[in-house]
Amino acid sequence: MSAPSPQTPADADPDCPTPGAPPSDASPVPASATGPATATKAAVRPGGLGAAVWAALGIVYVVWGSTYLAIRVVVETMPPLLSGALRFGAAALLLGAGLAVRQGWRALRVTWPQFGSAFLVGALLLVGGNGLVVLAERTVPSGLAALMVASVPLWVVLLRRVFGVRTGGATLAGVLLGLVGLGVLTAPGLTGEVGLSGLLLVVVAAVVWALGSVLAGRLPMPADPFVASVYEMLAGALGALALSFVRGEPGRFAPGAVSAGSWAGLVYLVLFGSIVAFTSYAWLLQRAPLTLVATYAYVNPVVAVFLGWLFLSEALTWPIMLGGAIVVGGVFLVARNER
Repeated sequence: MSAPSPQTPADADPDCPTPGAPPSDASPVPASATGPATATKAAVRPGGLGAAVWAALGIVYVVWGSTYLAIRVVVETMPPLLSGALRFGAAALLLGAGLAVRQGWRALRVTWPQFGSAFLVGALLLVGGNGLVVLAERTVPSGLAALMVASVPLWVVLLRRVFGVRTGGATLAGVLLGLVGLGVLTAPGLTGEVGLSGLLLVVVAAVVWALGSVLAGRLPMPADPFVASVYEMLAGALGALALSFVRGEPGRFAPGAVSAGSWAGLVYLVLFGSIVAFTSYAWLLQRAPLTLVATYAYVNPVVAVFLGWLFLSEALTWPIMLGGAIVVGGVFLVARNER
């Protein structure tokens, strides 16, 4: 998952990377999971969508889709939760410093309720959501993890019903279709090809990510999505660091034993996954129709599967192809009916 949360197309409230949402990292995303409801203000200019919009959308597609590959490379030689703490800590410092330089330190001032809300949402998205995905990717192929995380919009719809939001029959049909696809995706775990515990971790991560996304639209979040993201990533860094100590990761961490590929993957996640892609996403929310921006939710997993096959030789088995197609189809139906 990409870090800060992208808005799931199933949720009209602002809330990824992502799906992922991440979305991780993806994003999926996801306004962002942190931001104000500016997404509904996006409008198409008379001249149509410009090249900058398509370039930004391409960045969100490719970068957030590639974060699953980068995570897989990072955890090969680096403790998973400690790598998350380093990633989100560095991203929070860089983004916070950038805001301070451009707008002054006062731009980072928020009320205590806003700080608490951002901290809670950040813990759910980046520790419970992204952190579990990182743990799972030690045994789960990156493409398979991305396809399972693509189910975040489905869980968002179900959680919204828990909060009393009515859902149309067509949307529920999309949710049921997506959950069938999710069941097909777990087949490798039942046959022993992939660790079942890892697959279950990804499912739990998707549910927690969806919960954070829903709460982000209901809690008093900071008005500026970038400011909110600073505190969310700070929460993610501190939470991941605390859990890494519980797991004893710092005591086993030897920087010299970390491969150059893992370090490069971590830098990529910080600069591109957590800053460049999110900045592009937040910009898109004010420049492009939300229905177009929301397509990241079913493009990111396709990108992740392709990159995993291309660079890590991850197998494209029939459960992955069939289950992935069903999940993406379900998400598409939800997005179309909930836009």
